[in-house]
Amino acid sequence: MTTDAHLIDWMLDSDPTLKWQVQRHLVGEDEDVWRATRSSIATEGHGADLLARQDADGQWAGGAFFPAGFFGSPEAEKPGQPWTATTWALRDLREWGLDPRVLGDTAARLDAHCHWEYDDLPYWGGEVDVCINSYTLATGAWLGADVSRLVSWFPEHRLADGGWNCEAEEGNSERSSFHSTLNALSGMLAYEQITGDTSLHDTRQAASEYLLERRLMYRLSTGDVVGGFVAHFVYPNRHRYSALTALDHFRAAALHDQVKPDPRLTEAIDLVRSQRHPDGTWHQGPRLPGRVWFDVDAPEGEPSRWLTFLALRILRWWDAAV
Repeated sequence: MTTDAHLIDWMLDSDPTLKWQVQRHLVGEDEDVWRATRSSIATEGHGADLLARQDADGQWAGGAFFPAGFFGSPEAEKPGQPWTATTWALRDLREWGLDPRVLGDTAARLDAHCHWEYDDLPYWGGEVDVCINSYTLATGAWLGADVSRLVSWFPEHRLADGGWNCEAEEGNSERSSFHSTLNALSGMLAYEQITGDTSLHDTRQAASEYLLERRLMYRLSTGDVVGGFVAHFVYPNRHRYSALTALDHFRAAALHDQVKPDPRLTEAIDLVRSQRHPDGTWHQGPRLPGRVWFDVDAPEGEPSRWLTFLALRILRWWDAAV
C-alpha cells in the first residue's frame, strides 16, 4: 500500500458512507456512479444500521444529546459520554451524505417529542452550548426544520476575542476555544451550503479570523502550540479539534466561497503531511471514550481509511491551488 493507486483501492473497499466520497473527490468518477453509491447509504452498511436504530418518536436512544437514563446511571461516572443519542446520530447521517428525504417526518417528530436535557428546551430551538447549537443548526437546515432562533443566536453569543466557547454560558470563560469556534464555523457553513441563506456569512467570515490568526495551531499570546489535541487525528472526531479537522473545514469554506487557500494554513498542512506513515496512510489517533452503536473506522494506532481520505482530499486541494 505504498502508492496512491493502492490507497484508492483500499479506501474503495469500504462502507458506502466513505466509498462514494472517495469516488467523487479522489477518483473523479462520473456523477451517476458516485450518486448511485451514495443512495445505497440508506439500505447498506453503517447508514442502514444507524437508521434501523431510530425510535418511533424520531429520536435515537431516547434522548437529545444523551441517551435516556444516562444521568444518575453508573455510565455517567465513567470518562467520556455515550455517542448514541439523537444529535450524534443525525450528525453522522448528514455528514455521511444520507438523502434527508429518507428520514421522512423526523423533523416534525423531534419537534413534538424531543427536548434538550438542559431545561427541557425544545429541540429545534437549541440550548446554551455553542457546539450543540452548531450541530442543531446544520441538521435542522438539512431536515428543513425551523432553526431561525439559532440563526440569530450565533452572532449574539460571539465573544469579544472573535470566537465561541462552550464554557462561556456557564460563566467559566471569556476566551474563545479552538474546539467550540471550529464547531460553530462548521455549523454555519453547513447552514449556508444547504439553505443558500447568507445571513450568517459575515459572522462566519469574521470569526474564521480567530483560527486563521493563530494559524490553526498556536496561542496568539505566546506562539506555543495550543495543545496536543492539534496533532491527534481521529475519526469520528465528535467535537474534538485537530489541524486535520480544521483544514477540512477551511477547504470546504474556500470552495464554497470561491477563494484560494489562505496562506496561514501552511503550517497545519505541513503537520498533516508529517503525520503520514511510510505505507501512505494516516493512523487512527486516541479515540474519545464512550458507548457507540458500532465502530465505523479502525482501532487506535491502525491505518484509518477515513483519516487517509480526509488527508488526501485536503492535500490535493492545497497542492492544486497554491
